[in-house]
Amino acid sequence: MQIQKAFVTKAERLTPALFEFETLPTAAVEAIADEQAFQGWRMKKTDDYENVLHRSFGKGESVTLDFGDHLVGYVSFAVEAVGSPPDAPLKLKLVFGEMPCEIGENFADYDGWLSSAWLQEETIFIDVLPAVVRLPRRYCFRYLKATVVDASRKYKARFTDFRCRTVTSADVSNVPPLPDGVPEDLAAMDRVAIKTLRDCMQTVYEDGPKRDRRLWIGDLRLQAQANYATFRDRDVVKRCLYLFGGMPLESGAVGACVFEKPQPHVDDTWLYDYSLFFAATLYDYYEATGDKETLEELWPVALRQLRLGAERLDERGVVKDDPSWWCFIDWQGDLNKQASAQAVLIYCLKRGRALAEAAGDAEAAAWIEGETNRAAEAALAHLWDAERGVFVSGDAAQVSWASQVWMTLAGVLEAPEASALFDRLHANPPAIGMNTPYMFHHYVEALFACGQAERAWEELRAYWGEMLRDGADTFWELYNPKDKRFSPYGSNLINSYCHAWSCTPTYFIRKYWKPAA
Repeated sequence: MQIQKAFVTKAERLTPALFEFETLPTAAVEAIADEQAFQGWRMKKTDDYENVLHRSFGKGESVTLDFGDHLVGYVSFAVEAVGSPPDAPLKLKLVFGEMPCEIGENFADYDGWLSSAWLQEETIFIDVLPAVVRLPRRYCFRYLKATVVDASRKYKARFTDFRCRTVTSADVSNVPPLPDGVPEDLAAMDRVAIKTLRDCMQTVYEDGPKRDRRLWIGDLRLQAQANYATFRDRDVVKRCLYLFGGMPLESGAVGACVFEKPQPHVDDTWLYDYSLFFAATLYDYYEATGDKETLEELWPVALRQLRLGAERLDERGVVKDDPSWWCFIDWQGDLNKQASAQAVLIYCLKRGRALAEAAGDAEAAAWIEGETNRAAEAALAHLWDAERGVFVSGDAAQVSWASQVWMTLAGVLEAPEASALFDRLHANPPAIGMNTPYMFHHYVEALFACGQAERAWEELRAYWGEMLRDGADTFWELYNPKDKRFSPYGSNLINSYCHAWSCTPTYFIRKYWKPAA
């Protein structure tokens, strides 16, 4: 890793202060198995929270509290003994859940391939009662289940207070009002999207405040776009750009993600598309802020990503598809990513040229123009199936939504041709679909880009609107309306139910909404 200390130092100086709010539970609830509910569970109210404070709990008894909304923060509670003086410690188990499934299912049955340490639970021992307990870890949840694992037969436990000190770097007072005439269903979607972004905005743009809890560039790019339309906080985006720019991998490539603690450091994960998105994210930042100093300092980093991306083109000008690389695009195991990657390269080269011109780098601008033309011509010559009227990918000439979406965003086809392409796709949908709000964001953006605004609004309502109908109070990492238990990790318990790349309905609504004439 080649650390540019000046960039990292600048990033650390931009570390934001956190706003804090205190939130109390609203009710006691119970997780109910229900095959008709999202992922098979729903919550049923059982009592008012105030009544819980008058109850006592013995060995094996539990209570689940609903805090009324999704929270990111630090939990504290007060507990006392009822009955005889306590002659043994109180052993408590606390389980935190963003969704009912995390309360209803047993964490001990988890069998996914991501670490079970991400499952949010605590077992604590309280030696002296009464006590006020402040949990040191930050949690991401709406529901909290407290179980008395054990205590003496001589006493029971009574909880006298629960609260959460929530934290975010987002200044809600900066959010402008919605455009005139936005209907209520989109206004509700906007509110949840903003809440999603707010809960992910910490000292960096976290991808998910429950799981991963770090800065990924694919998430950053979409969060930043939503932020420019809502919280308008340029410094957190700038901090993230300098962290990525200051800690490249040995090749000079920007890493896919970075950690803040114990000191800033880059992960060893490299993704072809994510490294290219550094240039696109810097382009968006400059467009939103006009910050020439940051552009000029980080332009060499962005240019390096474009050069590395172009090095992967073969003699035909097509991205080489072999086992030596990893390109994300979507959590879709059957997706061949060659065509999508080709389009991402073209998309980022075009934004890189605008950066080069703004930075006064004529030599780089000329090189980028040549590489853009080369890659776009190769896409049409080798990845476009004229007979079927679709882009194909890989040796098997796979047809997927992702390939068509990204080629549209890259502008490989003119808007009328791209619009006709989507008409054909909707008449005969590709077998390789989309599994994440990340990919659906690009799909909706592509529809707007090719002039299909009415269909874009329909798809926005069908996808994020369905999430709302399934009970989302923040938008989720993964969502397939046809398979609502979908998880690429082997268990939906480990899914993130507040995820950065899902917050973009607010961006679409604030950028594209126009009231009917």
